[in-house]
Amino acid sequence: MKKTGLLNQPLSCVIAGMGHMDTLCICDAGLPIPADTERIDLAIRNGVPTFLNVIDAILGELQVEGAIIASELKEKSPAMYEALMRRLSDVTVEEVPHTAFKAQSAEAAAIVRTGEFTPYANVILIAGVVF
Repeated sequence: MKKTGLLNQPLSCVIAGMGHMDTLCICDAGLPIPADTERIDLAIRNGVPTFLNVIDAILGELQVEGAIIASELKEKSPAMYEALMRRLSDVTVEEVPHTAFKAQSAEAAAIVRTGEFTPYANVILIAGVVF
């Protein structure tokens, strides 16, 4: 049995297989997920698990060099925007319109669905390298 870090097998497997510049999308409960993109559904009910809980777990495992968010997050959910920006303070964050975000999320190695009900609580993480 794994003792530390991510315990979710599909999520751990996707992260272990990612290379430089590959992307991983973490989303709220409402983001549409294309049928041909791998879905890792962690949602249990409203708020479980939270978007930030999942982000924290993933940031402990994945080397991130950049991120993409929907520009609407800042205006529609400012508290979530601030909390996310604190967590991503050492990487470049690109803001794009939500429609562009949805199109880019389809290219991710996987989309991780949380139980978050906060509007626009979505991020695409861009994998970096550890050397």
